[in-house]
Amino acid sequence: MRRLAFPLALAALPALAGDFRVGRAAVMITPSIGTPIGSSYGLAPAASIHDDLFAKVIVMEKDGVKAALVACDLISLRKEIVAQARQRIAASTGLRGDQVILSATHCHAGPQMHPLFLALTPEPARLLGEAYVADLPGKIAEAVRLAERDLQPARVWTATVEEREINFNRRFLMKDGTVRMNPGRGADVVRGVGPIDPEVAVVYFDSPGGKPLATHVNFALHVAIAGGGEVSADYPGVMARAVAQVRGSEMVTLFTNGMSGNINHLDIANPKPLRGHAEVARVGTILASDVLRAYRSLRPVGTARLAVRSVPVHLPTPLVTGVEVEAARKTLAAYGKPGAAPFIDVVHAWKVVDIGGLQGKPLDTEVQAIALGDELAWVGMPGDAFVELGLAIKQNSPFARTIVGEQSGSGAISYVPNRKAFPEGAYEVISARFSPGGGERLVDAAIGLLMELFASQKR
Repeated sequence: MRRLAFPLALAALPALAGDFRVGRAAVMITPSIGTPIGSSYGLAPAASIHDDLFAKVIVMEKDGVKAALVACDLISLRKEIVAQARQRIAASTGLRGDQVILSATHCHAGPQMHPLFLALTPEPARLLGEAYVADLPGKIAEAVRLAERDLQPARVWTATVEEREINFNRRFLMKDGTVRMNPGRGADVVRGVGPIDPEVAVVYFDSPGGKPLATHVNFALHVAIAGGGEVSADYPGVMARAVAQVRGSEMVTLFTNGMSGNINHLDIANPKPLRGHAEVARVGTILASDVLRAYRSLRPVGTARLAVRSVPVHLPTPLVTGVEVEAARKTLAAYGKPGAAPFIDVVHAWKVVDIGGLQGKPLDTEVQAIALGDELAWVGMPGDAFVELGLAIKQNSPFARTIVGEQSGSGAISYVPNRKAFPEGAYEVISARFSPGGGERLVDAAIGLLMELFASQKR
């Protein structure tokens, strides 16, 4: 199993009463050449590896309470993968599965992991993809084990800066009254229909003597710039490597995506945009400069208490008929073949197959949160969530700083639009697995969880 080539502690330093400790690790999870890659719907085999993918972990401990942040350079983590990873984490570490916020960066240039789409790919690509999925939970658990083994006394610092040059709301009101995702340059656009979240949140961990240990970066921007047949961690990989050049290669830089379901890098007003890895490098370098700028205004975070909790959330789903499910399966079976249905029909078909199995029952998911003292909290939200939902959590949180990450919880649930988006329609709404109001139900659960944690931290 390949890992980052920096020395970590051979064993966790013994905890002293009152110590706050941090451990960090990174395990390589790059797929083999030939593995199917590319967005949620990717079928093409990887032709090469541009840069490696990692499962990165930050474990925290205070007075016997442990919690962990895990970020994988993947598009999402399916429920089966999350369940298996949690079981293996519980079996091989001192953390329970529910003490870990498992997340994906939503990287579109990583492996295809859904069995429905893997089944459409011929051998040997399909076998490589299935083997990757089988091995992934063990690699995630190993990363957590190594991070726990690295636990050592630490200090915590945080800062935020604003970034408004690389992130754009991708939903627009058109002159014909419709709402469209990424309408393109020169289209009949009236205006955008949503905000961005400009906050680049940074949490920095160092030793009592000032040695850099880890940095957590959170920013709301679709990790969907790199394309083609090359495996890549996209702009978070560029950012992490650039920060390492300044702070040292032993520091782990872990990126989690903010609520970016309707946010990407495309500026429709730019007549000559960069593309591919040139644009990846530009965006990643700008974000790295934001992180370095944030380091200059870091302030200490109190570490009196550490707490971690989760709450189940049940999202109402529309009822689909057996006839609709059968038609959807036929649409999906033809995907990638000559004469296949238009892509948007494939999107709808996948949704129908998913919710058809529920037979009108709720879609079960969860929201997670970690609190450090009464100043800092992390929230793990499921799905590819709209930016408005993340802003609502931040604005209503009782903590001075709340960092909200998507693609977390008990497993992937596709897009999470806000209620306003449903009558507007377009790609994200067609993809959504739940009925209008489900996104707000998740927000309410997150705010309630934060309120409970804040009250417990003040006792």
